[in-house]
Amino acid sequence: MIHAIIKYQFLQNAVLAGLLASIVCGIIGVIIVEKKLVMMSGGIAHTSYGGVGLGYLLGFEPILGAFAFSVGAALGIGFIRRKWGARSDVIIGMFWSLGMALGILFISLMEGYPPDLTSYLFGNILSVTKSDLHLMIGLSIAVVLIIIALFNDWKSYLFDEEFASIIGIKTALLEYLLLVLTAMTVVVLIRVVGIILVLSLLTTPAAVAESFSNKLEGRMVYAIVLGNIFCFAGLWISYITNIASGASIVILSVLCYLLCYGIRYANKKIRGSRMANA
Repeated sequence: MIHAIIKYQFLQNAVLAGLLASIVCGIIGVIIVEKKLVMMSGGIAHTSYGGVGLGYLLGFEPILGAFAFSVGAALGIGFIRRKWGARSDVIIGMFWSLGMALGILFISLMEGYPPDLTSYLFGNILSVTKSDLHLMIGLSIAVVLIIIALFNDWKSYLFDEEFASIIGIKTALLEYLLLVLTAMTVVVLIRVVGIILVLSLLTTPAAVAESFSNKLEGRMVYAIVLGNIFCFAGLWISYITNIASGASIVILSVLCYLLCYGIRYANKKIRGSRMANA
């Protein structure tokens, strides 16, 4: 595998894409899990399908369309929820289905045979191009810098939003910013695991990281490390077995979470039994 990475450009692109995806997942995923915004992230991800379809219809890079639709959906969901007081699950459901419907509509309007959208729906890390990497690098750098610059504000916002507002932190701005950062993270992940499977890689490393640290920065570091392990191990499995890379990465990450959850549950039962017998 190491020899193949050195030899083939597409594997080098895949490794770099996995690294970038792991970094943004580890950072944003922890915040999303802590704020219970997992389903909102799914809504943003699926809305991006409309941008992919529009890109194919108008002849520009589909990933740019996905970026525009993701950011638009993030801002739209945040605005409607804050200004109109609508229920979040209803808004997410509407944007979720609207994005998918628009994607199907745009593809159906194309002349000739429709393009193969499998890599956008289910991911194919082995097909990541240099232009994809340039966009992923730019988005990843932006996400990291914004989180670092406002790290203390994020900590206050996550653990006590009301107190953060009282001491002068602009929580509304942080919420909008978090949604936009989530949209940017989704775009980074689309070429790795696809729109359908984004939620798993976005949340599983962060959920597993809870077993190793109680501190925000600690969880982010562990989530980044775990994301790298899942991506590279899944890529290796995909390479040697010739199965879908996105599916390999996601299945591996979910199995790891189930294993960690099972171990924690067993330890909890053992401690409870010991206390009962003491």
